[in-house]
Amino acid sequence: MENSMQILLIEDDEIEIMKFHRTISKLKLKHQVIEARNGEEALQILSKKDRLPHIILLDLNMPKINGIEFLNILKKDSVLKYIPTIVLSTSNNYKDMLECYKIGIAGYVVKPLKYEEYKEKMLKILSYWSINELISV
Repeated sequence: MENSMQILLIEDDEIEIMKFHRTISKLKLKHQVIEARNGEEALQILSKKDRLPHIILLDLNMPKINGIEFLNILKKDSVLKYIPTIVLSTSNNYKDMLECYKIGIAGYVVKPLKYEEYKEKMLKILSYWSINELISV
């Protein structure tokens, strides 16, 4: 049986946010989604360390603090660094991927353009993480 997770979705594109919620709904998943429009907003949410998400889904190209800058801050924090962070990006730029893996991400997924493919990828990602034993620090 899959566990219900608390997911922090860090995404500045309103259409992508709506697509993610639509996918969660269509797949009948019971996960709770917290939204942040950029890295700065995400860090404010994460500063309340009593209610941390189980996983973070992160877009790379965002205003204020981009995804890589956010990851660098996240992974330097003694508590936040343990939250599995999966990059969801339209970019398959090798330099970006390498940088993210060096910082310590849990995965890098290129968002497909077709909705059905997107839905399949999200199902796999969320199914995988919901069967993991996730820790709270």
